[in-house]
Amino acid sequence: MIAVPLTVIGTGLVYIFALRFVNENNAKTWLSGYNTMSKAEQEKFDLKGYLRFFKSFLYNLGVYGTLIYFLLFFMTDEQFAIWAWITIQVLPIPFFIYKGNQFKNKK
Repeated sequence: MIAVPLTVIGTGLVYIFALRFVNENNAKTWLSGYNTMSKAEQEKFDLKGYLRFFKSFLYNLGVYGTLIYFLLFFMTDEQFAIWAWITIQVLPIPFFIYKGNQFKNKK
């Protein structure tokens, strides 16, 4: 069953490419939520701080999620590794939303 390891690697690579791709110059186009804000809201938004958090979050999710999956894959059974990886991908989302909202009126 090669599809699951390829999915895990592919997801990790998507996170890594996203953090390398999104920057201050193209955030108006590519950063979801920021691209729908009005000009006044964008001016109040701490984009530099958010991008630091965003890139750190995606890096950790991509690299450590992939590493943990493969460690569990070789140390336990494949089914447990899959469920652990899914949990690792889903559990941080509320933290990401909460922490991301703290950058709204920081400028």
